Amino acid sequence: MGEEGDVEGSVNGVGGDVLRRTAVGGYLEPIRAAGALLWREGAGGTEIVLIRRPDRGDWTLPKGKIKSSEHTIVGAVREVREETGLTPVLGRRLPPQRYLKDGWPKQVEWWAATPADPGSGIDYPPNEEVELVEWVRAEEARERLTYDHDVQVLDDFLAGPATTFPVILLRHLSAGKKDTWRGDDLLRPLDEAGRADALVLSRLLGAYGRLRVVTSAAARCAESVLPYTVEFDAPTRTERAFTVHQASTDPSPEGGESAHGVEDARKAFAHILAEGRGTVMCTHGELVPHLMAEALTQLDAPFTQQLKLRKGSFWVVHVDSSGGGLAAVERHAVRT
Repeated sequence: MGEEGDVEGSVNGVGGDVLRRTAVGGYLEPIRAAGALLWREGAGGTEIVLIRRPDRGDWTLPKGKIKSSEHTIVGAVREVREETGLTPVLGRRLPPQRYLKDGWPKQVEWWAATPADPGSGIDYPPNEEVELVEWVRAEEARERLTYDHDVQVLDDFLAGPATTFPVILLRHLSAGKKDTWRGDDLLRPLDEAGRADALVLSRLLGAYGRLRVVTSAAARCAESVLPYTVEFDAPTRTERAFTVHQASTDPSPEGGESAHGVEDARKAFAHILAEGRGTVMCTHGELVPHLMAEALTQLDAPFTQQLKLRKGSFWVVHVDSSGGGLAAVERHAVRT
């Protein structure tokens, strides 16, 4: 294992003395990059995709810089596809890696991932950036990888559950204002910005594969996930318990749903978690903190102080497929 740039061996802040000498008492905006550790179960055990770059003669994991205004999720999928020819389906989020590249801090966001087509082999023509793409047993990959931070990514993956499923909790996208909408609030649609974001959201959700969709019956929720359900042919149903209808509920101090409605929503969400199936669930801001609290309670996980979501944001709760425990949690907004 060796160096790329100045401190390629630095992992998660290790090598900070060099960074402090670079920007004493200050901050340098890091280079943003993203990638995925592609894995599968082979005849000899867990296998990992490695790439060899001819200009550096190194073995590394597929990753690359995020383009300007590109969402991190989109960048990770794009880079992996460009460097391996394989389309990744994102699994659990892995810890980011931070190190110096030519004296400037770089931060790489990582996911575990599996190929969208598990049966397809690698058919990748060599080019000036990547000359070889191989499936390698995890034990051999650890020895072959050139850089310490890549080894850390592999170790982080091996330390947790390989097979997980995502439960995505989404607050609906931007809708018209309540005080200017004259019809039933259930029928209040997405506004122009919300409709544009729904197309972006479809691409983000698609990075996690074809998931079933459970949504509030409100128009603004159903419309938020409509492009995703059509593009990925996702099975979809509405859930009354996740629907906030202010004409028929008594406001609570938290801002909109009666205690009875919250309890029904939590029970319905607990049932979704217990089913062990990848799911996108779209609801209202009033319910998000309660449902996220239910998820963390069911998974016996610590609580974050920030359970709420703004419109067009979502939690991704990754659950261990075998043990049922919490594997990872990440939060994203459609608009970066």
